[in-house]
Amino acid sequence: MGLTAIDLGLRGATGGVFLLIILVALLRRTGSQQALLGMAMCAGGVFYAIATAPFFPKSSWWWVLPILSAQPVVFWLWARAAFDDDFVLRRWHGSLWLGIVAFGFALTLGWAYSPALAGAGGRGLALVNLALALAAAVQTVKTWRADLVARRRRLRLAMLAINVGLIAVVAGAGFAAIPVAVPGAPGSLPTALALFVVAMIAGLGTFATQPVVPVNDATAAIASGGGRGADRASTGRVVVDPILLRRLDHLMTVERSYRQEGLAIGALAARLDVPEHRLRQAINEGLGYRNFNAFLNHHRIEDARLALSDATQREVPVLTIAMDAGFQSIGPFNRAFKAETGVTPTEFRREALSRPDRADISEPRREIG
Repeated sequence: MGLTAIDLGLRGATGGVFLLIILVALLRRTGSQQALLGMAMCAGGVFYAIATAPFFPKSSWWWVLPILSAQPVVFWLWARAAFDDDFVLRRWHGSLWLGIVAFGFALTLGWAYSPALAGAGGRGLALVNLALALAAAVQTVKTWRADLVARRRRLRLAMLAINVGLIAVVAGAGFAAIPVAVPGAPGSLPTALALFVVAMIAGLGTFATQPVVPVNDATAAIASGGGRGADRASTGRVVVDPILLRRLDHLMTVERSYRQEGLAIGALAARLDVPEHRLRQAINEGLGYRNFNAFLNHHRIEDARLALSDATQREVPVLTIAMDAGFQSIGPFNRAFKAETGVTPTEFRREALSRPDRADISEPRREIG
């Protein structure tokens, strides 16, 4: 009974932390898709902690298990929203969740009539869940290098590793001829401990979050050459090295380093002869970018806008302009351009060249300051 008491205590603490995270998210009223998916993940964590606890009534498994089996979908979507700033929820994402829930119900209800068929379906569902866990892992690794938010970089791998491990345990039950994960198994205490660790990491990431600091007047002045002697913002927050900001501005606006194919933040840091973490801090805290690719694309799109507005380049294909600006293909360029300007490159060019009062903007940009 001692181990059972510890198990139940850990699960109670886990549920309390998850519910507190949900309450904080509701009070912040961000309404972002990441926040909504995070609340859904926490609610799923509370549900999982209760449903897999010792003494949970087996008579409830027929409706509990299908919902648990769809939790990997929520985690995958959360990983996409948390680690990809351009991710947008689609209707088919909800359809995928509902489809897995419906399939889980079919398995649990059909277990008594055709155990062999239900077991085969359970193994198929386990493969789907493992694929979702792998997709979440790939998403994290793929965008890790471009992430400029230090706290998010530190927490994402630990959080992901633990969650993927839990999903693997849940999905692995399907390979044991079980339609979905069966709660109350002998490994209940390790599961409770893992859930508690996940809840504490999630709580640390939520309660230690500092508000996003916008680019204030002091930082903007430093970047543009003014306030060279200032080393702190009016709020008392340490401002990024002004010399580093000016050197970075020179590389982007004069040397146009963003045009380099496959430019990575490590290569840019090497050119500036500064540690990579300092450059990340400068772009994130000094200029307000959360993602290195977004920082590059801002300059690339500005370059493309100048070219598309230039009457002397009227006959130059849009693809050529995109490639000259540093994009590798037309698809990402079109998506990034429309996200930045609200129109496609072709529409932008047509509107820009048709304005009678259009100024001559074909001159090369000069260095700020």
